[in-house]
Amino acid sequence: MKTRILPVALVQERNHGDAEANLAVIEQRVAHAATAGARLVLLQELHNGAYFCQHESVDEFDLAEPIPGPSTERLAALAKRHAVVIVGSLFERRAAGLYHNTAVVLDSDGRLAGRYRKMHIPDDPGFYEKFYFTPGDLGFNPIDTSVGRLGVLVCWDQWYPEAARLMALAGADLLLYPTAIGWDPTENPDENARQRQAWLTSHAGHAVANGLPVLSCNRIGLEASPMGAAGIDFWGSSHVLGPQGESLALASTDSAEVLLAEVDLTRSEAVRRIWPFLRDRRIDAYADLLRRYRD
Repeated sequence: MKTRILPVALVQERNHGDAEANLAVIEQRVAHAATAGARLVLLQELHNGAYFCQHESVDEFDLAEPIPGPSTERLAALAKRHAVVIVGSLFERRAAGLYHNTAVVLDSDGRLAGRYRKMHIPDDPGFYEKFYFTPGDLGFNPIDTSVGRLGVLVCWDQWYPEAARLMALAGADLLLYPTAIGWDPTENPDENARQRQAWLTSHAGHAVANGLPVLSCNRIGLEASPMGAAGIDFWGSSHVLGPQGESLALASTDSAEVLLAEVDLTRSEAVRRIWPFLRDRRIDAYADLLRRYRD
Protein backbone atom coordinates (compact mmCIF):
# COMPACT_ATOMS: atom_id res chain seq x y z
CA MET A 1 0.00 0.00 0.00
CA LYS A 2 1.20 3.49 -0.82
CA THR A 3 1.62 5.59 2.31
CA ARG A 4 -0.76 8.56 2.55
CA ILE A 5 0.40 11.05 5.18
CA LEU A 6 -1.98 13.77 6.37
CA PRO A 7 -0.38 16.63 8.35
CA VAL A 8 -2.88 17.88 10.93
CA ALA A 9 -3.07 20.69 13.49
CA LEU A 10 -5.23 21.13 16.59
CA VAL A 11 -5.72 24.68 17.86
CA GLN A 12 -5.90 24.49 21.66
CA GLU A 13 -6.91 27.91 22.99
CA ARG A 14 -8.47 29.83 25.86
CA ASN A 15 -11.41 32.22 25.54
CA HIS A 16 -10.31 35.73 24.54
CA GLY A 17 -13.59 37.47 25.32
CA ASP A 18 -15.86 37.54 22.28
CA ALA A 19 -16.27 36.16 18.79
CA GLU A 20 -14.19 38.87 17.11
CA ALA A 21 -11.25 38.38 19.47
CA ASN A 22 -11.41 34.59 19.29
CA LEU A 23 -11.69 34.48 15.51
CA ALA A 24 -8.76 36.88 15.19
CA VAL A 25 -6.61 34.50 17.26
CA ILE A 26 -7.88 31.54 15.24
CA GLU A 27 -6.79 33.27 12.04
CA GLN A 28 -3.27 33.61 13.46
CA ARG A 29 -3.19 30.00 14.62
CA VAL A 30 -4.44 28.62 11.30
CA ALA A 31 -1.84 30.68 9.43
CA HIS A 32 0.84 29.19 11.70
CA ALA A 33 -0.52 25.67 11.18
CA ALA A 34 -0.56 26.08 7.40
CA THR A 35 2.99 27.43 7.39
CA ALA A 36 4.01 24.34 9.35
CA GLY A 37 2.49 22.16 6.64
CA ALA A 38 -0.90 21.23 8.09
CA ARG A 39 -3.64 20.36 5.62
CA LEU A 40 -6.37 19.78 8.23
CA VAL A 41 -7.01 22.08 11.20
CA LEU A 42 -9.34 21.15 14.07
CA LEU A 43 -10.72 23.82 16.42
CA GLN A 44 -12.21 23.37 19.89
CA GLU A 45 -15.91 23.23 20.77
CA LEU A 46 -17.79 26.56 20.69
CA HIS A 47 -14.56 28.40 19.94
CA ASN A 48 -16.18 31.80 19.35
CA GLY A 49 -16.55 32.61 23.04
CA ALA A 50 -16.82 31.40 26.60
CA TYR A 51 -18.43 28.08 27.40
CA PHE A 52 -21.77 29.72 28.21
CA CYS A 53 -23.56 26.50 29.21
CA GLN A 54 -22.43 26.83 32.83
CA HIS A 55 -25.78 28.54 33.47
CA GLU A 56 -29.22 28.84 31.91
CA SER A 57 -29.98 32.26 30.47
CA VAL A 58 -32.16 33.21 27.52
CA ASP A 59 -29.75 36.05 26.77
CA GLU A 60 -27.11 33.55 25.65
CA PHE A 61 -29.24 32.64 22.65
CA ASP A 62 -28.20 35.98 21.16
CA LEU A 63 -24.80 34.39 20.50
CA ALA A 64 -26.26 31.93 18.00
CA GLU A 65 -26.00 32.49 14.27
CA PRO A 66 -27.23 30.84 11.08
CA ILE A 67 -25.17 28.39 9.06
CA PRO A 68 -24.10 29.54 6.51
CA GLY A 69 -23.50 32.80 8.34
CA PRO A 70 -20.84 35.27 9.46
CA SER A 71 -18.54 32.75 11.15
CA THR A 72 -18.71 30.16 8.38
CA GLU A 73 -17.96 32.89 5.84
CA ARG A 74 -14.92 33.95 7.82
CA LEU A 75 -13.70 30.39 8.33
CA ALA A 76 -14.32 29.61 4.66
CA ALA A 77 -12.18 32.55 3.58
CA LEU A 78 -9.48 31.41 6.01
CA ALA A 79 -9.57 27.84 4.68
CA LYS A 80 -9.31 29.04 1.10
CA ARG A 81 -6.52 31.53 1.86
CA HIS A 82 -4.32 28.82 3.37
CA ALA A 83 -5.60 25.84 1.33
CA VAL A 84 -6.48 23.86 4.46
CA VAL A 85 -9.57 22.02 5.64
CA ILE A 86 -10.97 23.60 8.83
CA VAL A 87 -13.32 21.89 11.29
CA GLY A 88 -15.05 24.50 13.44
CA SER A 89 -17.73 24.45 16.14
CA LEU A 90 -20.60 26.94 16.30
CA PHE A 91 -23.82 27.76 18.14
CA GLU A 92 -26.30 27.36 15.29
CA ARG A 93 -29.58 29.27 15.08
CA ARG A 94 -31.76 27.14 12.86
CA ALA A 95 -35.01 28.94 13.56
CA ALA A 96 -36.62 30.95 16.33
CA GLY A 97 -36.44 28.72 19.42
CA LEU A 98 -34.47 26.00 17.59
CA TYR A 99 -30.72 25.87 18.16
CA HIS A 100 -27.95 23.32 17.75
CA ASN A 101 -24.37 22.71 18.80
CA THR A 102 -22.97 22.29 15.32
CA ALA A 103 -19.61 21.37 13.84
CA VAL A 104 -18.86 22.82 10.41
CA VAL A 105 -16.34 21.64 7.84
CA LEU A 106 -14.82 24.15 5.43
CA ASP A 107 -12.92 22.55 2.56
CA SER A 108 -9.60 23.84 1.30
CA ASP A 109 -11.31 25.72 -1.54
CA GLY A 110 -13.54 27.63 0.92
CA ARG A 111 -16.60 25.49 0.30
CA LEU A 112 -18.89 24.57 3.20
CA ALA A 113 -18.41 20.82 2.81
CA GLY A 114 -20.92 19.87 5.49
CA ARG A 115 -22.06 20.09 9.07
CA TYR A 116 -22.69 17.76 11.99
CA ARG A 117 -25.18 18.58 14.74
CA LYS A 118 -24.22 17.23 18.16
CA MET A 119 -26.35 14.17 18.88
CA HIS A 120 -25.72 13.52 22.58
CA ILE A 121 -26.57 16.53 24.74
CA PRO A 122 -25.45 16.57 28.41
CA ASP A 123 -27.25 18.10 31.35
CA ASP A 124 -24.89 18.08 34.31
CA PRO A 125 -23.78 20.67 36.88
CA GLY A 126 -21.88 23.28 34.90
CA PHE A 127 -22.85 21.70 31.57
CA TYR A 128 -26.48 22.72 31.07
CA GLU A 129 -26.54 22.06 27.36
CA LYS A 130 -30.08 20.70 27.13
CA PHE A 131 -31.35 24.21 27.85
CA TYR A 132 -29.66 25.49 24.69
CA PHE A 133 -29.24 22.69 22.17
CA THR A 134 -31.73 20.54 20.31
CA PRO A 135 -30.28 17.06 19.70
CA GLY A 136 -28.88 16.66 16.20
CA ASP A 137 -30.97 15.26 13.39
CA LEU A 138 -28.35 14.72 10.68
CA GLY A 139 -27.24 11.32 11.92
CA PHE A 140 -23.69 9.98 11.92
CA ASN A 141 -22.52 10.70 8.41
CA PRO A 142 -18.90 11.45 7.46
CA ILE A 143 -18.18 14.59 5.47
CA ASP A 144 -16.21 14.29 2.25
CA THR A 145 -13.31 16.73 1.87
CA SER A 146 -10.14 17.13 -0.15
CA VAL A 147 -8.17 15.34 2.60
CA GLY A 148 -10.57 12.45 3.17
CA ARG A 149 -13.87 11.47 4.76
CA LEU A 150 -14.14 13.12 8.17
CA GLY A 151 -16.15 11.47 10.93
CA VAL A 152 -16.92 14.63 12.91
CA LEU A 153 -18.49 14.29 16.36
CA VAL A 154 -18.71 16.79 19.24
CA CYS A 155 -17.58 16.52 22.88
CA TRP A 156 -20.24 14.51 24.80
CA ASP A 157 -20.48 12.23 21.77
CA GLN A 158 -17.01 11.04 22.73
CA TRP A 159 -18.37 8.82 25.49
CA TYR A 160 -20.55 6.78 23.11
CA PRO A 161 -18.94 3.91 21.21
CA GLU A 162 -22.04 3.70 19.02
CA ALA A 163 -21.34 7.14 17.53
CA ALA A 164 -17.75 6.30 16.63
CA ARG A 165 -18.77 2.90 15.26
CA LEU A 166 -21.48 4.34 13.01
CA MET A 167 -19.03 6.88 11.60
CA ALA A 168 -16.58 4.03 10.93
CA LEU A 169 -19.28 1.92 9.28
CA ALA A 170 -20.08 4.86 7.00
CA GLY A 171 -16.49 4.94 5.76
CA ALA A 172 -14.87 7.67 7.86
CA ASP A 173 -11.11 7.92 7.39
CA LEU A 174 -10.62 9.44 10.84
CA LEU A 175 -12.64 10.63 13.84
CA LEU A 176 -12.58 14.25 15.03
CA TYR A 177 -13.93 15.70 18.28
CA PRO A 178 -14.15 19.44 18.98
CA THR A 179 -14.33 19.42 22.78
CA ALA A 180 -14.90 21.55 25.88
CA ILE A 181 -14.15 19.49 28.97
CA GLY A 182 -12.41 20.24 32.23
CA TRP A 183 -12.35 19.73 35.96
CA ASP A 184 -13.94 21.43 38.93
CA PRO A 185 -11.07 23.33 40.59
CA THR A 186 -12.55 22.56 44.02
CA GLU A 187 -12.72 18.81 43.38
CA ASN A 188 -10.28 16.28 44.79
CA PRO A 189 -7.17 16.21 42.53
CA ASP A 190 -7.24 12.41 42.39
CA GLU A 191 -10.81 12.48 41.09
CA ASN A 192 -9.90 15.09 38.51
CA ALA A 193 -6.98 12.96 37.34
CA ARG A 194 -9.26 9.93 37.01
CA GLN A 195 -11.74 11.90 34.92
CA ARG A 196 -9.07 13.16 32.54
CA GLN A 197 -7.61 9.68 32.17
CA ALA A 198 -11.05 8.23 31.47
CA TRP A 199 -11.50 10.83 28.73
CA LEU A 200 -8.19 9.93 27.12
CA THR A 201 -8.96 6.24 27.44
CA SER A 202 -12.36 6.62 25.76
CA HIS A 203 -10.71 8.11 22.68
CA ALA A 204 -8.09 5.38 22.57
CA GLY A 205 -10.91 2.85 22.72
CA HIS A 206 -12.62 4.42 19.70
CA ALA A 207 -9.34 4.32 17.77
CA VAL A 208 -8.68 0.66 18.61
CA ALA A 209 -12.23 -0.62 18.15
CA ASN A 210 -12.58 1.02 14.75
CA GLY A 211 -9.01 1.00 13.48
CA LEU A 212 -9.10 4.74 12.88
CA PRO A 213 -7.02 7.78 13.84
CA VAL A 214 -8.69 10.04 16.42
CA LEU A 215 -8.22 13.79 16.85
CA SER A 216 -9.64 15.62 19.88
CA CYS A 217 -9.20 19.37 20.39
CA ASN A 218 -10.02 20.79 23.82
CA ARG A 219 -9.94 24.32 25.24
CA ILE A 220 -7.87 25.52 28.19
CA GLY A 221 -8.23 28.05 30.98
CA LEU A 222 -10.37 28.64 34.03
CA GLU A 223 -13.78 30.03 33.10
CA ALA A 224 -15.74 31.33 36.09
CA SER A 225 -19.36 30.32 36.48
CA PRO A 226 -21.97 33.10 36.09
CA MET A 227 -23.82 31.32 38.91
CA GLY A 228 -21.05 32.01 41.43
CA ALA A 229 -19.65 28.49 41.46
CA ALA A 230 -15.96 27.76 41.00
CA GLY A 231 -16.36 27.34 37.26
CA ILE A 232 -14.57 24.95 34.94
CA ASP A 233 -10.82 24.66 34.53
CA PHE A 234 -10.57 23.25 31.01
CA TRP A 235 -7.78 20.70 30.98
CA GLY A 236 -6.51 20.99 27.42
CA SER A 237 -4.70 17.74 26.61
CA SER A 238 -5.72 17.92 22.95
CA HIS A 239 -4.37 14.85 21.23
CA VAL A 240 -3.88 12.81 18.09
CA LEU A 241 -4.05 9.02 18.18
CA GLY A 242 -3.21 6.39 15.60
CA PRO A 243 -5.51 3.47 14.67
CA GLN A 244 -4.17 1.26 17.47
CA GLY A 245 -4.74 3.96 20.06
CA GLU A 246 -1.08 4.98 20.01
CA SER A 247 -0.31 8.57 20.96
CA LEU A 248 1.02 10.64 18.07
CA ALA A 249 0.82 14.01 19.83
CA LEU A 250 -0.44 15.33 23.18
CA ALA A 251 -0.85 18.95 24.23
CA SER A 252 -0.36 20.39 27.71
CA THR A 253 -3.11 20.77 30.29
CA ASP A 254 -2.78 24.54 30.63
CA SER A 255 -1.13 26.23 27.64
CA ALA A 256 -2.38 27.54 24.32
CA GLU A 257 -0.68 25.77 21.46
CA VAL A 258 -0.97 24.54 17.92
CA LEU A 259 -0.51 20.79 18.21
CA LEU A 260 1.01 19.33 15.05
CA ALA A 261 1.10 15.71 13.98
CA GLU A 262 1.24 13.49 10.93
CA VAL A 263 -1.41 10.83 10.44
CA ASP A 264 -0.79 7.89 8.12
CA LEU A 265 -4.22 7.21 6.65
CA THR A 266 -3.07 3.93 5.09
CA ARG A 267 -2.36 2.37 8.49
CA SER A 268 -6.08 1.83 9.10
CA GLU A 269 -6.14 -0.70 6.28
CA ALA A 270 -3.09 -2.50 7.67
CA VAL A 271 -4.46 -2.51 11.23
CA ARG A 272 -7.87 -3.78 10.16
CA ARG A 273 -6.21 -6.68 8.34
CA ILE A 274 -4.63 -7.96 11.55
CA TRP A 275 -7.48 -6.86 13.85
CA PRO A 276 -10.57 -7.55 11.69
CA PHE A 277 -13.15 -6.30 14.18
CA LEU A 278 -15.55 -5.21 11.46
CA ARG A 279 -15.42 -8.68 9.90
CA ASP A 280 -16.24 -10.45 13.16
CA ARG A 281 -19.12 -8.27 14.31
CA ARG A 282 -22.21 -10.37 15.15
CA ILE A 283 -24.75 -8.03 13.62
CA ASP A 284 -27.35 -10.82 13.81
CA ALA A 285 -27.16 -10.68 17.62
CA TYR A 286 -27.14 -6.92 18.28
CA ALA A 287 -30.86 -6.09 18.05
CA ASP A 288 -31.05 -5.28 21.77
CA LEU A 289 -28.73 -2.32 21.25
CA LEU A 290 -31.83 -0.48 20.05
CA ARG A 291 -33.40 -0.86 23.51
CA ARG A 292 -32.84 1.68 26.30
CA TYR A 293 -32.09 -1.12 28.79
CA ARG A 294 -32.59 -4.87 29.07
CA ASP A 295 -34.93 -5.20 32.03
